[in-house]
Amino acid sequence: MTDGALEVIARLGDIAGRYDAIFCDVWGVVHDGVAKNPDAEVALIEARASGPRVVLLTNSPRPAAGVRDQLDALGVSHDAYDAIVTSGDATRALISAGPRAIFHIGAARDRDLFEGLDLEFRDEASAEVVVATGLFHDETETPDDYRALLAALAARGLPMICANPDIVVHRGERLIYCAGAIATAYGELGQVVHLAGKPHAPIYDVAKARLQRTEAKILCIGDGMFTDVKGANGIAADCLFIADGIHRDELVVAGGDPAHLLGELAARGLTARYVQPALR
Repeated sequence: MTDGALEVIARLGDIAGRYDAIFCDVWGVVHDGVAKNPDAEVALIEARASGPRVVLLTNSPRPAAGVRDQLDALGVSHDAYDAIVTSGDATRALISAGPRAIFHIGAARDRDLFEGLDLEFRDEASAEVVVATGLFHDETETPDDYRALLAALAARGLPMICANPDIVVHRGERLIYCAGAIATAYGELGQVVHLAGKPHAPIYDVAKARLQRTEAKILCIGDGMFTDVKGANGIAADCLFIADGIHRDELVVAGGDPAHLLGELAARGLTARYVQPALR
């Protein structure tokens, strides 16, 4: 956690040796959906060399293998991480424990989330549960396009499983809505929404299991205040907040000043120990 000050660090390597494990966000830290961050890649490689295991922890609705393929396509070295844990990995357990007849909200590329599960894909009129992995067409749609569909699902009282709690991410310079935006709108209709990704406990339980040790001092790295920072606070881990990520426009008033940034976090009931503009 923090002693009340937000420390600006020049390099991850300056602090990595203090930890047994690093849980590092992916989208917005390691890449922006279009290109990798070479400085972040080097930082994670150097961090692993100093001792801690690096687990890439992402709210992607896809299982780890799909995220690894994406990282490979962007040229991210396997030397930058030991394991990948996704919201999709944690969400599969929720899906397995629920009804078989599902209505899927999301792109076809997310269907690998369901591989190997005994499910029936139904339309909104006959499904027993909704699984949201994103928007059908996230380049062109917004949550407003789903008002009628969500109202119809809510009228049937269907529970929703959200495979990605993120509201938005940057894809290059554009903001793209994620499944969390759909889940938020559905929850506002008074409906039950189950989430397994950051900041919720299931994804951290899966990540800790990858460490194969009962006790570990963990550093969480991420740019999402309500996912990465809140999740770190929830497991009592130190947090390195990446300030020029998803909240960069919102936090421009802080001018990069650590005291002001800490105040912005505190105003949201959050705290962090370290800060960098971007991971390096």
